Amino acid sequence: MLTMMDFVKREWRTLWQSPWQLALVTYIPIVSVLCLWWLFSAGLPRQLPVAVVDLDNSQMSRMLTRKMSANAVMKLESYGQLDLAIKDMREAKVYAMVVIPYQFKYQLLTSKSPTIDIRYNSQYLLVGKLLSSQIQMSLGAGLFKSAEQKLLMSGVNHASIAVNLSPVTSQTTALFNRNNNYVGFLVPPVLIALWQLLTMMVFSNALNKELITVNNQVTLPQDLWIKVLAKCAVFLPIMLLHSSFILLLLYQYLQLPYAGALGVLIIAQAIMLIALWLIVTMIFLMMKDSARCVSFCTALFAPAFAFMGITFPVNEMPELAQYWRLLMPSSHYIDSHVSVVSYGADSALVLQQLSSYWMFIFIIPVIVGLWHRAPKLSDDTLDTGLLDSSSSVKSEFI
Repeated sequence: MLTMMDFVKREWRTLWQSPWQLALVTYIPIVSVLCLWWLFSAGLPRQLPVAVVDLDNSQMSRMLTRKMSANAVMKLESYGQLDLAIKDMREAKVYAMVVIPYQFKYQLLTSKSPTIDIRYNSQYLLVGKLLSSQIQMSLGAGLFKSAEQKLLMSGVNHASIAVNLSPVTSQTTALFNRNNNYVGFLVPPVLIALWQLLTMMVFSNALNKELITVNNQVTLPQDLWIKVLAKCAVFLPIMLLHSSFILLLLYQYLQLPYAGALGVLIIAQAIMLIALWLIVTMIFLMMKDSARCVSFCTALFAPAFAFMGITFPVNEMPELAQYWRLLMPSSHYIDSHVSVVSYGADSALVLQQLSSYWMFIFIIPVIVGLWHRAPKLSDDTLDTGLLDSSSSVKSEFI
């Protein structure tokens, strides 16, 4: 009888003998994390191309163009024809378009209400919203002086101008991202989604090694469960080490602001991995095919970032998307992450939030049922050579 320690040692030997699996648990996560951080390292988007179609070509329109040019977020590109601007916007050469209409200044001075057409590509969610707000802010600042002069000419008291132009003023204060830095806003959930995907691939590849093909029939070893526990014992601390590296990189080296204790997030990440590996094990027993297992898991967990509710409100998602979101352990973890980092939640609140993983318990009886239905091959048969000469044994591993 082999002990649990023997299976753990066997898993370490297998890991050491597999270059691809060894790369997945060593340098690939680190390189991927650093590359993603580098993509967002600028913090704020700058010089985004915006098309300007000035059909008025007046002093007023040129003044508004200069106001927009002064905004560091935008890089204006002038177009003489509207069709060309629309064509470049459809081809994603520019992200937004501003059309100043013909006789804009004349209509403005004759108490009419000219319309400045602002369009942006909403497929680029964050870029579109940013450009929309920045364009409106720049145009508003440019038109404020003209509106002030118009009110003075109409006999409005100078002291009442501000009230007439802006009867209601609003102030926006970012509580947890005061500099509107995209590193603190986007990078943590992006890295969590990447880490979940890599962890899925590591465990799926480890499970696929246990597939045995005998006489063109895929079978499983009798001691699969102790082997699965050995895999968890080997890969759980390794992947938690990578998640700790992410936390140290973001909140210690980059010094992003955080309000709570980061250590409690390690516990939440461990529960997240267990839930993730339960799903992977169920899919593995359903597919019993290495390529299909990895492909199905990748399709399931690849869009994890979009379902976290960071860039899009969860309540506005379609009902099917909300159910799909519940299947992703990262969606449950991100609630704890935001609570600790932004709100300073204590360990008691985080442990209470971990109760959302209760639904993954129902995967266990499904796994047991799939296991009993699957054909199995004992290790004694393999070790003593009791297979007949027409049988072939093959271990599949990606």
